[in-house]
Amino acid sequence: MSGFDGPKWDGLLKWSLSHADGTGSARQLSEEDRRWFMEAMQAQTVDVVKRMKEITTIMQTPQEVLEAQGVTVEDLEGILEELQEHVEAIDMANDLHSIGGLVPLLGYLRNPHASVRARAAEVVTTVVQNNPKSQNLVMDAKGLELLLSNFISDPDMTVRTKALGAISSLIRHNKPAIVAFRLANGYAALRDALTTEDARFQRKALHTVQYLLQENPEDCNVAIELGFPRLFMHLVASEDADVRQAALQNLYEITRGGKAEDAGFTDKEGNLKQVLEARITDIQQMTSDDLGAAKEERQMVDSLWQACYSEPSSLRANGLLVLPGEDAPPPDVASQYFEPPLRAWAAPQHETRGSEATNKQEGPVLLLAAGAATPSANSEDYRTDREGNSGGDEVVRDGNSRSS
Repeated sequence: MSGFDGPKWDGLLKWSLSHADGTGSARQLSEEDRRWFMEAMQAQTVDVVKRMKEITTIMQTPQEVLEAQGVTVEDLEGILEELQEHVEAIDMANDLHSIGGLVPLLGYLRNPHASVRARAAEVVTTVVQNNPKSQNLVMDAKGLELLLSNFISDPDMTVRTKALGAISSLIRHNKPAIVAFRLANGYAALRDALTTEDARFQRKALHTVQYLLQENPEDCNVAIELGFPRLFMHLVASEDADVRQAALQNLYEITRGGKAEDAGFTDKEGNLKQVLEARITDIQQMTSDDLGAAKEERQMVDSLWQACYSEPSSLRANGLLVLPGEDAPPPDVASQYFEPPLRAWAAPQHETRGSEATNKQEGPVLLLAAGAATPSANSEDYRTDREGNSGGDEVVRDGNSRSS
């Protein structure tokens, strides 16, 4: 259904090679060759806006008409996948509304086929990601309500997860959408998501809650009232490492919001201390490989312990907080493969004051003096930091940066 099977460059390459042996000077193309070349190039060029209009026409066509014409569910998934590729460019994402394609796309969130509903939510995610204009357009078109319906009550777990992903992108850096989400009992829906057994769904929900608490620390009160701390503590024992990490991060957000005491975290006989002690025991029993992979979890457990009990955890005393080599800079793997630039070799070497004084005392400088210093190139240390996952990402699309 895409109408575009990808570029076929073989013929063009053969034509180019047959007309140049690499030794002669460039020659003028004949009119026939020029016409053939232009036709070959135009045949491989896709008019994206035109193609998006064609996809819009398909989405506007009633389901029964499409089925009567032999259009399958796989075909619909294919056109949505193609549309998602087109709207990766922020200009194309904004043009989707202009050509009348946004409302039909949102309508596909109600398609009778779960795979189509899930794919439509993925396209919406791409359209609104770090894109305030399209975020507003989706809100105006009641897109949040449709996504919330799928997130809360769709019978298919994949559809629910994809809808939550689209909601997370829609509300990011979008205060009106956050307010609308809260008023629609979004926190209660997130709480229910955490009670499922689907790790991927849990991760999405945890990252969304973390972002909301970071943006609105006063929402920690809402989280406490709805029983989120108990759910977070339960998920700290999850078999999924990413779920454990996200649950710990959310517990830490509540302490950062100044609500540790309200949540009962500071009680040395409380549930949180028992949960953290259990995690410390598990960490102590990890293999060296597992310990390396659990670096952030180790640090988060210690940070929570210090925030709640004003003392370092036993991980620090047992040497498990920072393993040997973790605080060292990454190894220099570049300098051995790259020679210093010639300009660096040719640059004059600066002498120390001591050597200058010695030269003045010893008289004229000898040419080709023995033991002359050899210039060397020193590599710089690289420092990296890792951004926490709340669902938020820096995206560069076709030269346009969407800051998160």
